[in-house]
Amino acid sequence: MTLRVALTYDAEHGDRPARPGNDVRLLDALAATGTRATFFVQGRWAEANPSVARRIATDRHLVGSHTFYHARLPLLSDDGLAADMRDAEAAILEHAGVDPRPWFRCPFGAGALDPELLGRVADAGYPRHAGWHVDTEDWQPGRTADELATIVVDGAIRQGDGAVVLMHSWPDPTPEALPEIVRRLAEAGATFVTFADLDDPPSEIPADDPQ
Repeated sequence: MTLRVALTYDAEHGDRPARPGNDVRLLDALAATGTRATFFVQGRWAEANPSVARRIATDRHLVGSHTFYHARLPLLSDDGLAADMRDAEAAILEHAGVDPRPWFRCPFGAGALDPELLGRVADAGYPRHAGWHVDTEDWQPGRTADELATIVVDGAIRQGDGAVVLMHSWPDPTPEALPEIVRRLAEAGATFVTFADLDDPPSEIPADDPQ
């Protein structure tokens, strides 16, 4: 049985209390387990954390754009969306040292089902939204590393080959859970790939995820 799993992380400013340095702990855990992942990087976050943004790329993780301000894209005007996309791309190029095109994820998944909005995103060089199958909600208050590992492992196995898992770079349980996620999925026969390695990666989000 083939079971490819793409662990994806939105690298952004957290909107809940968390320990400083979780993003570095996550990169350390990925390096220690030899696991490549995909990071959708917020431009403003890259400006504030240039060394971490650079390390994401130098550690050979795939880098995509997560916009500049992490705003809900349907709220932006056409000009505002275009400016946000340009600013994000410039910040990621400068601080991570890589071009995020063509990889892109809408903040909150907002607009992921809007063909007109996605057309404007495509005009900016990002032909599709990077969706997911498993939303871990690793940002939930009280979420433990054990709970997070179970959500990821069970969700990826249930989805099967090509499973895409959504996590974030800043919540407390995320780096702590990574070794157990890798161990348990490897025991299940999984290999870890980036979003770019998948034959038919999802462009939508689960139906029960809020827009």
